[in-house]
Amino acid sequence: MKFPKFTDLILFEDNDVIVVNKPPFIASLDEREGGEINMLRLAKQYIDDAQICHRLDKETSGALIIAKNPEAYRAVSMQFERRKVKKVYHAVIDGTHVFDDLKVDLPILNVGKSSVTISRQEGKPAETWFKSLQYFKHYTLVECRPVTGRMHQIRIHLATQRASIAGDEMYKGQPVYLSKLKRKYTLGKDQEEQPIMKRFALHAYEVSFKLPSGEDVCIHAPYPKDFETLLKLLNKFDS
Repeated sequence: MKFPKFTDLILFEDNDVIVVNKPPFIASLDEREGGEINMLRLAKQYIDDAQICHRLDKETSGALIIAKNPEAYRAVSMQFERRKVKKVYHAVIDGTHVFDDLKVDLPILNVGKSSVTISRQEGKPAETWFKSLQYFKHYTLVECRPVTGRMHQIRIHLATQRASIAGDEMYKGQPVYLSKLKRKYTLGKDQEEQPIMKRFALHAYEVSFKLPSGEDVCIHAPYPKDFETLLKLLNKFDS
């Protein structure tokens, strides 16, 4: 896999923070195996004191806040703790769902090995708002606004609504194949069809917070190529 230049990922930068558009398939922080490149390492090559202020799942693309110094890290972390950072995600989900500011308020329990479950008894409070943006025949583009920041929160909250994210097999989401959308789609002999997106369709679209300087910013992260392609094909063949 070819790694992007860190400078090409920067959406915003001042003396204290950088906001990057994280590509899919790159972890935010060191994963246990050690050797793999991740956003923290890329950021540290750019600035020694870089620290990642929150994490995105490895497959999730989009806006990621990085602090350039310890003071900035503290300032942004406090905003996360106080739920002052506003995050907007876009997801393509299985099926047609009309979410008109639907609030899902279901506690999430981390059961280890990167998996979570809904548990009213032992889970930590978790709240997400969902709003449908665009309808297709077999899918819906939704806006997701998590109030809390639990692991896999958006993914599991959507799954509880029988609206799993396309391609999110952990939560019963089905990959999107062109053959399912396009009539008379034929594959060559001995070819195996690949899904349009090789990951689940979730993108951190926007983040709003206060810079350590006191200024309010709202940073928008354009869709990566695979997400854009999926929407283009849905518009063409599934609308």
